[in-house]
Amino acid sequence: MNKGKVYLIGAGPGDIGLITVKGMEKLKEADVIVYDRLVNDSLLKESKTECEMIYVGKKPNHHTLKQGEINKLLVEKAKEGKTVVRLKGGDPYVFGRGGEEGEELYKNNIEFEVVPGITSAIGGLCYAGIPITQRNVATSFHVFTGHLSDDEKEFDFESIVKLNGTLVFLMGMKNLEKITKGLMEYGKNPDTPVAIINWATRNNQKVITERLNKIYDYAVEKNMSSPSLIVIGDVVDYREKLSFFEKKPLHGKNIVVTRSRAQNSSMIKKLRELGANPIEFPTIKIEKLENTKLINEIKNIDKYNYIILTSENGVEIFFKELYKMGYDSRWLKNSKIVSIGKSTTEKLKQFGIIADIMPKTYKQEELYGLLKDKVKKDDNILLPRSAKGRKFIVEKLNQISNVCEIHTYTTVIDDSKSDEFIDNFKDVDYITFTSSSTVENFFEIIGKENKKLLSNAKLISIGPVTSSAIEEFGFKVFSQAKEYTIDGIISSILNN
Repeated sequence: MNKGKVYLIGAGPGDIGLITVKGMEKLKEADVIVYDRLVNDSLLKESKTECEMIYVGKKPNHHTLKQGEINKLLVEKAKEGKTVVRLKGGDPYVFGRGGEEGEELYKNNIEFEVVPGITSAIGGLCYAGIPITQRNVATSFHVFTGHLSDDEKEFDFESIVKLNGTLVFLMGMKNLEKITKGLMEYGKNPDTPVAIINWATRNNQKVITERLNKIYDYAVEKNMSSPSLIVIGDVVDYREKLSFFEKKPLHGKNIVVTRSRAQNSSMIKKLRELGANPIEFPTIKIEKLENTKLINEIKNIDKYNYIILTSENGVEIFFKELYKMGYDSRWLKNSKIVSIGKSTTEKLKQFGIIADIMPKTYKQEELYGLLKDKVKKDDNILLPRSAKGRKFIVEKLNQISNVCEIHTYTTVIDDSKSDEFIDNFKDVDYITFTSSSTVENFFEIIGKENKKLLSNAKLISIGPVTSSAIEEFGFKVFSQAKEYTIDGIISSILNN
C-alpha cells in the first residue's frame, strides 16, 4: 500500500484570512484534518465533503489526546495512504510542537511537508495595534513560552531582564503573576507598559493595557483568561495610534446568516471585512429539479418574446443548462431579458447579459406595472424559477399574454446545524433573513420551546414580504433594508 503524506500547516492566529495560500490549497486537498483548539472552525468548512475531521485540542490541564498519541495518529492515517493535514494555530514550529511531530514522521519514513503560518506573537500584536519592533524603541523581540513543560522549572528572569527588545509570552496567563513579579524582582522597570491580548485577531479580540506593577490585578479585574498574549515593552504605547482592528464598525458583533450555504459566501465575506463574526445557520437548501421541459423550451427559445428571471439561483440553473446544451447567450437574441432584483441583475452580468427590463424594487407588483403596457396578447413569456415562488406575476401576465412557468429548483429545510446554534443563542446580536422561506424554516428548526431565547437578538429583514413573515411569528422587525439586497441588509445593521 502506498503511504500517504502529512502536511504540518500553520493556520495563523485566528482570522481565517491569515492562513497562507499554500496552507489553504492543501487544506482543500486533505483526506484527514487533525486540528487544534485555536484553529478557527470556519477554516474547516473549506475541506472536501468527505474529509475526516479529528479534534485533538488542548486546554490548560486538559488534553483531548497526549502529544505522543497525536504523533501516532498522524503516522497511522498516513500509512492508510491518506493525505493528512495537521492544522495548528499560529506557526507549527513556534511552541506548536511541530518539530516533535516531524521527528515521529521521519522515524516512520512518512513523507511530510511544513507550511509555515503567521505566529500570534507577531500577527496578534499587529491586530492589537502594537508593532513588535519600532525604530529607536525596540530593535529586537523575544518570544517565550509562558507555560514551562515542568512545573518545577523556573524562568531565567535574570537573563530576560537584560534584553532590551519587546518581550512576548505565549500561553502565560496561568503564570502572569509569577512573570510580572519575577521581572520586577530582577530589575525590570515597574512602569514598563504591558498589554494582554485575548483571542487575538478574532472578532471577539479583547485588549487591556497597564503598567508592569499593575497588570496582574487589572487582568483579574477584567477577567482576562486563556488564550492570551502578554506583551511587555514600550511598543505597547503605540496602540492608541496604530489600533485598527477593533475600530471596525461591526467588531465583536455576532450576526446570524440564514441564507443557504451555497449563497452565503458573499455576505459572510462582507460581514467579516466589517469586523463581525458571521454565524452560518443555513435554513434552506437549494435543490435543482430535473425535468425535460426546460431543455425543450431552450431548444425552442426563438418563440419567446420575454424571459423573466427572478433570482440568482434561477439565473445560474438556466444558464448552466443553456451551456450544457452547447449554446451561449447569443441563443437568446430574440428575447428581452427581464430581471427582478439587483442581485439577479448582477448574476446575469456574470453570464454576459445586461437585463432589458428591471423594476426598481424587488416586487412582482412593480414588475407587472412595467410589463402590462409592453406585453401583447400574442407574446410568449418564459419564467424559469422556484417551485415556491409567488403566483402573482404568473396569474396577472397570463391574463394579457402566454406564460410558460417552469420550476427549475425548490428550497427545503436545512436543519443540519440547529443544535450547535441553539446552544449559542445568548451570544447573538443580529439574525438576518433574506426571504420568507428563511423565516419560516428558521422558526420551524428552532421550535416553539426556543423562541424565548431570541429576546436579545435583533431581527433584520431584507424587505416587506420577509418582514411580514417575521411578524406572523409574533416577532418585531428591528430593521428592514431600504434596498432589498444583501448590501441593503448590511447597511441596515450599520445604520441602526
